[in-house]
Amino acid sequence: MIKKTNTPGTGTIRYLLGNSTFSFSCHCGVACFTRCCHDADMYLYPYDIIRLKQCLDLSSGEFLAQHTVTAFRENLSFPDVMLNMSDRKGRPCPFLSKSGCLVYEDRPYSCRAYPLEPAMSGDGKDRMAIQCYVVRHRYCLGHREQGDWTASQWMADQQMADYNAINAKWAQVAALFSNNPFGQRAFENPAMKMAYMASYDVDTFRRFVFDSSFLSRFDVPSDRLDEIRDNDTALLLLGFDWVRRFVAGQGPLQERPGADRSNPS
Repeated sequence: MIKKTNTPGTGTIRYLLGNSTFSFSCHCGVACFTRCCHDADMYLYPYDIIRLKQCLDLSSGEFLAQHTVTAFRENLSFPDVMLNMSDRKGRPCPFLSKSGCLVYEDRPYSCRAYPLEPAMSGDGKDRMAIQCYVVRHRYCLGHREQGDWTASQWMADQQMADYNAINAKWAQVAALFSNNPFGQRAFENPAMKMAYMASYDVDTFRRFVFDSSFLSRFDVPSDRLDEIRDNDTALLLLGFDWVRRFVAGQGPLQERPGADRSNPS
């Protein structure tokens, strides 16, 4: 059964899709084309940052400094990264041109998924659950277009497989933050800053891995070590494993016998 809920004051309808289908198509012939790319609260996942910084030929630190802000959402103990909208009229996405999206092949997860809103949750270990909602904004005319989709069909069409796989691993990490392991004034906590670095700033994390005592403390197989030198995605997954290890003592990354446990590195 589809349950519809209205978001008060916005004219937005959000409903759980389940095994049903939805109608949607977005193209330049739709009158509202790119309306959703203006004045948006765009939350970025760690893999989004990798794809965008590679597309723009920036380091992760440069991308974060130039195009994002960090924010704490209510009742969450770990910061989110949000894309900065431009200062142009209507506050469009900085990557929006008259002809459309300049980073389309590497557009963020939320852009790919729209009008779906996948809700992915984890228990901090290996059990995952995903539910897809359909979001209908009052201004969006794409829902009047022909084309029926299931959630899986839409995600395949939008090439979301890599995003889903990595976001599932991220959900395992994010679930660990629900108990506020960093305490009050969390962002001033050194462990929080390290978790943030490993999750969002992969180029800084790479230097940390190779230039600190990290490899003398943690057992990283040689083949994985070779991969993370040049592969940002592999490095991000190592970062996830490291955060799981020092926050909750979980995951496949193991400490070497006799390693100093006085700090996360």
